[in-house]
Amino acid sequence: MKRIKCIVVDDEPLAVSLLGSYVEKIPFFELVFSTENPIEAMEFIQNNEADLIFLDIQMPELTGINFMKIVGNKLKYILTTAYAEYAMEGYEHNVVDYLLKPISFARFEKSALKAQERFAVSQDSLGSYFFVKSSGQQHKVNFNEILFIESIKDYVNIKTENQEYIVLETLKSLENQLPENFARVHKSFIINIDKIEKMDVKNVSINSEIEIPIGETYKSEFFLKIKK
Repeated sequence: MKRIKCIVVDDEPLAVSLLGSYVEKIPFFELVFSTENPIEAMEFIQNNEADLIFLDIQMPELTGINFMKIVGNKLKYILTTAYAEYAMEGYEHNVVDYLLKPISFARFEKSALKAQERFAVSQDSLGSYFFVKSSGQQHKVNFNEILFIESIKDYVNIKTENQEYIVLETLKSLENQLPENFARVHKSFIINIDKIEKMDVKNVSINSEIEIPIGETYKSEFFLKIKK
């Protein structure tokens, strides 16, 4: 399972620092962003990949509950607060866990393991296909037939062995629906690792004819995934 990309959002600088240090101690977590401003967190989510947010419930600019209502189910949440009475409201939004401040590392670690289990279940439940809407119809697409997925402005092109599907979707949202044998190699491409025939440090070749560039931003994580 890939490392879980984490964001920390809390209006208290000490809480941001503490939670960030906890995240970095968990081997299957990766801290990708931390902030005292929930609006900044929303902007980051729009333009970057993330899986899990450690989110303070009571913040002056925007409450954690309203944050979840706006962002929706793109990510999973672990809620933090100093006020126990918010716990029930948080659970109504189907979060992974709820942490009451002050948060010890032992309690944080329990939440981390719960999150790991939740993400593992999500991956296992993906199945062997998904449905995508293209040309006004729902199409069943088998994961093992996909060669690559390319971003084209507000759309993506899902290229399979026999067909192409132009879908009103983003690479980021599709990536969360794909099994572990898929990898983001470029800001515009996700590839099926099983379809790679050859590669070097700059490109991967799919089905002998298609060359896809490897972006510098994605290179390290991609090659690490290949080694695993």
